[in-house]
Amino acid sequence: MSDFLRHATIANLLRERPFISVNELKSKVGVSAATVRRDIDKLVEAGLGQKVYGGIAAMDGLPARRSVALPFIERRDIAVDAKRAIARVAACLVRDGSSVIVHGGSTCFHFGCEIAQRNLRVFTNSMPVAAYLSEFGTCQLTVGGGDLHREPGIIYDAAQSGHTFYAAQFFVGSLGVSAEGLLESHPLLVRFINDMCNRANEIIVLVDSRKFRERPPTVALPLTRIHRLITDDGLTNADAKMLEDHGVQFTVAALNKGVPA
Repeated sequence: MSDFLRHATIANLLRERPFISVNELKSKVGVSAATVRRDIDKLVEAGLGQKVYGGIAAMDGLPARRSVALPFIERRDIAVDAKRAIARVAACLVRDGSSVIVHGGSTCFHFGCEIAQRNLRVFTNSMPVAAYLSEFGTCQLTVGGGDLHREPGIIYDAAQSGHTFYAAQFFVGSLGVSAEGLLESHPLLVRFINDMCNRANEIIVLVDSRKFRERPPTVALPLTRIHRLITDDGLTNADAKMLEDHGVQFTVAALNKGVPA
């Protein structure tokens, strides 16, 4: 495939999706990772995309689009600095000795890493979070029961009822955020989020600023249920106003410092 055809192929993919990883592009266009990275540099120079960790993203300012849920292993390596900054700010909200619920997803995974050594009781259905905490953490860990759903990477039994655990805080991520609320594409996650929300006193949303441009099809939780949202300093003025108009308290994590901006 010629350089021109590869660049056109990547540009067309970006019209449909907000992000494409280097690994996926290798498969799509049939070249090495080094060649893909050079292609990305050319597209960025031409103003057709923006370079992000692990791949290329659509330009800011484009209309929100329907989202494709990437595998966790790819999502974990996207916008890492932003997710770690959000995780550090979120960890400051947790009181030692308390109980928290940690949702699945890549931002919540980084949050789990931040609190691994804390004096806490952590409940999670996330396989990646549970695996990290079991190997590197000292906190008390409780893992939810049920079937393993490899994507989205959670252990959950939708038919289960009568949970006896409750927590001070539920830290939850989302595939997208709009004026309607938290948006998801997987029906199991919608069910899980609503279940966990009924078992915590405070619901804290952890999302990087890219999520405000994405539009999965299903509202998992309305904004009125959210107590606080933490994002990075890529949050636009329009999205900040949207949160304010809906009465959502939010904190912006500065990427370099990991403290509220």
